[in-house]
Amino acid sequence: MSLLNEETRRKLRELNLSEMIDAVDSQSQDVNYAMLSFEDRMKLAVDYVYQKKYNGKVQRLIKLSKFRISNAAFSDIYFIDRGIDRQKLLSLSSCQFIDTSSSIIFHGFTGSGKSYLACALGRQACMQGIRTRYVRIPDLLMQRDEATLTKQGIPKLLKKFSNYKLLIFDEWLLDDLTDEDQHFLFELIERRHNNSSTIFCTQFKKDDWHTRLGGGVHADAMMDRIVHNAIWVYAGDLNMRQFYSTKIKTDYE
Repeated sequence: MSLLNEETRRKLRELNLSEMIDAVDSQSQDVNYAMLSFEDRMKLAVDYVYQKKYNGKVQRLIKLSKFRISNAAFSDIYFIDRGIDRQKLLSLSSCQFIDTSSSIIFHGFTGSGKSYLACALGRQACMQGIRTRYVRIPDLLMQRDEATLTKQGIPKLLKKFSNYKLLIFDEWLLDDLTDEDQHFLFELIERRHNNSSTIFCTQFKKDDWHTRLGGGVHADAMMDRIVHNAIWVYAGDLNMRQFYSTKIKTDYE
């Protein structure tokens, strides 16, 4: 027998609490709940609703983040013989660096797993309810080009990417930047400076950045706003693409 009449169900749905209906219905179908006090049953129902709401919010944040590797997870990071700082990565997984608006720079050669580490860290942020966004620099600059076709396109695009509490830049400095690219990226970094955190994935060491950024005043300004409050993380000595390719082949032989 259901404990909720249709009017109560309607009100709960209107309040976006359909999970409470599921919780109460589930309790009404299990005789073991009849032995519990009203307070205990209410606590269990609220816990059920909270967990459902939390899971739904996390999944929405992960979907909206547009991670390149949507299933990247800290629990799946491979550490053995990789030359990667496990302790540093685990400390970053708490996402406290976001509270101080610090940036993270994952650097290493192609295939070393920079994107995976960044997406895993971004997923950790989503699990804490933090709005996160992943974007490749070539795709971002393509959006910039499209935005120039409308009157308020650039301001809207800058506002959009400025509002993410955590922004992941992949393929940072991979391609040469035009003056327009430098100006746009500087404006975005300036707006985010001291207000949010950015993760950079790059093949280049700090000594190479200034030249890759154009070597001018925009390069000076961007370096000043990024590197002094950044945590540098080496992605390791293994080629992870080759490692997993070999591993999959071996597993199926």
